[in-house]
Amino acid sequence: MSSTTWKVLGTGAPVVAAILARKALTSGWQRATGNEPPSNPADPETDWREAVLWGALTGAVIGLARMAASRQAARLAQKASGELPDDVRRDTTA
Repeated sequence: MSSTTWKVLGTGAPVVAAILARKALTSGWQRATGNEPPSNPADPETDWREAVLWGALTGAVIGLARMAASRQAARLAQKASGELPDDVRRDTTA
């Protein structure tokens, strides 16, 4: 796999995963609460509980989705080229 292909795959997969995770979270929030998620949790008129819960959920779920997508992209790159991309390999010099 070429360096350029890896850069596109390694960057694109986490971005797409984050977008899909955000859409799923928004939909789940609407079903669970019957309301839209806070558009700006920093707004003083947003309830603290709602702001903290939305912030924690989005941070955790989107972070996990991005990590999973990055790992899967690295596996695909390794399968295609026979080795991990340079920026994914574990540093064994330490």
